[in-house]
Amino acid sequence: MFNKSVIVCAVALLMSANVWAEPDYLKSPVIPEPLRDGESIDEPDINIIQKQDRTIQEYRVNGKLYMIKVIPTIGRPYFLMDTDGDGSLETTQHELDSGLLVPNWILLEW
Repeated sequence: MFNKSVIVCAVALLMSANVWAEPDYLKSPVIPEPLRDGESIDEPDINIIQKQDRTIQEYRVNGKLYMIKVIPTIGRPYFLMDTDGDGSLETTQHELDSGLLVPNWILLEW
């Protein structure tokens, strides 16, 4: 019914359609407006809580808790993050998700 070369050309044409599609990462990033005189960048407020076996650093921006860094006396520091931006740390990502959120360790630094 169809010639093999016609089928091969049609398949090649369909597979090459994505070549001309513009990927999102090629679009120019949104550049924020420069700061005006007297404006400052919101830097996090860091509350340090000293315990016997660890030091806890709470990071807040505009009063919202977004990260906790736990520095144990023995072992590497780890981080607990606010994943949904509501200002409170959860132990699960969603009510329907059964997976626990585990602490995050830094694996590589440079």
